[in-house]
Amino acid sequence: MKKYGVNELRKMFLDFMESKGHLVMKSFSLVPQGDKSLLLINAGMAPLKPYFTGAEKPPRTRVTTCQKCIRTGDIENVGKTARHGTFFEMLGNFSFGDYFKKEAIHWSWEFLTEVVGLDANRLYPSIYLDDNEAFDIWNKEVGIPAERIFRFGKEDNFWEHGAGPCGPCSEIYYDRGEKYGCGKPGCTVGCDCDRYMEVWNNVFTQFENDGNGNYTTLKQKNIDTGMGLERLAVVVQDVDSIFDVDTICALRNLVCEIAHKEYEKNYADDVSIRLITDHIRSATFMISDGIMPTNEVAAMFSAV
Repeated sequence: MKKYGVNELRKMFLDFMESKGHLVMKSFSLVPQGDKSLLLINAGMAPLKPYFTGAEKPPRTRVTTCQKCIRTGDIENVGKTARHGTFFEMLGNFSFGDYFKKEAIHWSWEFLTEVVGLDANRLYPSIYLDDNEAFDIWNKEVGIPAERIFRFGKEDNFWEHGAGPCGPCSEIYYDRGEKYGCGKPGCTVGCDCDRYMEVWNNVFTQFENDGNGNYTTLKQKNIDTGMGLERLAVVVQDVDSIFDVDTICALRNLVCEIAHKEYEKNYADDVSIRLITDHIRSATFMISDGIMPTNEVAAMFSAV
């Protein structure tokens, strides 16, 4: 497998989805427009909510983006794990009443195995508990053995962020090998360690959450796919963490130079270096969208 750079992977994804009839759109601002349920854009689908609900007509029924996002729900893990960051780029392909589970699942598999070249034997899909339709697609059409398809509950395989469109999902995990595992008996897909890394999430957007946990069925069935660009780069480049991929590594090394610290010499220093690197990225992109820092910035982060 070729070790593609971050910029190469971004272009490969957008070109692939364009070949499947998707309109390539630029990233939206990190500042939500007309959405009071979010402080900052935290997912690729967030700026597209009106298209999912049918409130607005999309420019095309198939759209693809690479959306800049800020997400701080796991901020306590930033710098400590291989995959967490407050700023990330989310690759996404979206269907507004067009294709649904069959196409989304097949295309995700095609891109990962045929375009990027990931080893199919190291990829493991997960599905929502009772989603037998998704199971049959993975098992009978793609050819994944039943024992390699994992069923998870709402906490893991039902995607929603605040009010708006939501639904069950099917994720794809990549086995990075024992060296990244926790060593505990029974370590497998779904473990919190860094061995099995989620690289793709097919969300089958069928419902709308009113923000109070009440769900109604949408007029149209939609697809919301999310794939963390940095996580994909970790897998493709076979590096320890998102802070070791080509683009972020360059910033991390500059932080080390300014701080007069050597990376991978002291764990506590490494966590601090990764935190600073991550927060520089987040602050830079927020400032570029007009979000200016103040002495209340810490409170803002904790509120996201």
